[in-house]
Amino acid sequence: MIPRYGQPPESGHRYRARPGAYALLVRDGQALLTLQTRPEPELQLPGGGIDPGESPVAALHREVFEETGWSIAAPRRLGIYRRFAWLPEYGYHAEKICSIWLARPLRRLGPPSEPDHLPLWLPLDDLPDALADPGSRALVTRWLRAGRPWR
Repeated sequence: MIPRYGQPPESGHRYRARPGAYALLVRDGQALLTLQTRPEPELQLPGGGIDPGESPVAALHREVFEETGWSIAAPRRLGIYRRFAWLPEYGYHAEKICSIWLARPLRRLGPPSEPDHLPLWLPLDDLPDALADPGSRALVTRWLRAGRPWR
């Protein structure tokens, strides 16, 4: 069973499954996050939805580049969780099935191509309190408590 974080589904709504891949990008004691400035400012792990026919790893590379402008290497899955949300940009309720991946940011290739997203580096110790999403926060906290293992 996949753990759920956040609010339970609201009765009377139909939820579409929306798989996604999100990256914990670690370099020199810091994490590369994305600051999504609209509709409200929010710090997030870079990532997003997996398109039909796309693999989670391919989506991870694409989403990280779109939201930060960085390339990544050596992704490995840390965990998975689900949450129920209204997606205003798509106009539907979703059961988000979020896979979190640990990866190394390689280099900045350019600015983010995703509107309203800015890359931001944050010390690892500040990360759990900064993340808005409770599922991401829980998996990052578990990784930090385990001694920040790469393998």
